[in-house]
Amino acid sequence: CNSIQKNNNFELKQGDLLFQNTGTGEIDNAIKEVTATSFSKDYSHVGMAMQKDEEWFILEAIPKEGICQTPLIKFLNRNKNKFSKSQTTVARLNSYYQPYISKAIEYGIERINTPYDEIFLWDDDSYYCSELVYKMFSSQDLPTDSIPFLTQPMTFNDSTGNPMPSWATYYETRNHRIPEGIEGTNPNLMASSSRIKFIHDYERE
Repeated sequence: CNSIQKNNNFELKQGDLLFQNTGTGEIDNAIKEVTATSFSKDYSHVGMAMQKDEEWFILEAIPKEGICQTPLIKFLNRNKNKFSKSQTTVARLNSYYQPYISKAIEYGIERINTPYDEIFLWDDDSYYCSELVYKMFSSQDLPTDSIPFLTQPMTFNDSTGNPMPSWATYYETRNHRIPEGIEGTNPNLMASSSRIKFIHDYERE
């Protein structure tokens, strides 16, 4: 994303997607390891911008809290790098999707306090971050081939085709088999969509 110019006139818009590299914890790294695309390697989280009473919030699904509305500043400050810079990049859906934004936001707001899906399954009792954003659009009256993001079979394997040890432990502690091959999505896959454009890198502002 080095091609993004520092844009001093940048203004957030409702429906903008904020992609984050959420750090170097074992599971953050494991997510990046098994979801990297040729376009995007480092994102492990995504949320959607919304405005309420002239304040900016991010609708997101996060571990422990589930779906919530996080003040923008709190979201940006969550993962500073060692230079105190936020590692958050903004993408905007192309104009075709702008009429669908308000319903997308409604979908998220209606589900605030729904639990986080730490197993990463595609059911509707709980949501992981990119599942929430995907369903904000797939739940609307859009033709299947016009949903702005793709899904694909999930993998938790390393390059040798075996489950990564960190994922094996992760699922073992949750008494759940690894959902290898189950359809899903992830922030890196979303970031590689041709229907969004990256427009801004947040640094400490």
